[in-house]
Amino acid sequence: MTISLRLRTLAALLLLTAAPVLAQRPPDPPGRPFAWWKSDPFKKELGLTADQSSRIDKIWETTRPELRQEWDELSKLEDKLSHLIQTDADEAVLSRQIDRVESARANANKTRSLMLVQMLKVLTHDQRTRFRALHDRWQQEQQPPARRPGDAR
Repeated sequence: MTISLRLRTLAALLLLTAAPVLAQRPPDPPGRPFAWWKSDPFKKELGLTADQSSRIDKIWETTRPELRQEWDELSKLEDKLSHLIQTDADEAVLSRQIDRVESARANANKTRSLMLVQMLKVLTHDQRTRFRALHDRWQQEQQPPARRPGDAR
């Protein structure tokens, strides 16, 4: 597996592994993401140092304005697409708007993914390994029980 693919995989795991910790804390107000790098249970589980937490926070604070702008733009484009759909707009017009929406979504996701990769680079090899273990555990907890033949739906 290439380093780039590993970092992308670990970035995905970063979000997924926050789930066990999320279950231990009250929900954030709507619109506020969970700052896992500041969470005591999460820091303990990964062994995050104060320096690592601070460095990750700086990455978040630096990237947040760009992300906010990109998500706001995506929201406006989606609203316009919804309006076009409701007004039975021409298919060519819809197609162009869909392209704009998907391009904006790709840009926002790219920015977010790059931010997560930068955050992961702050972690040690051992901490990244713990991410994989946390992810595996979380994934097992999320799977519904296996159904047996003859079980009612």
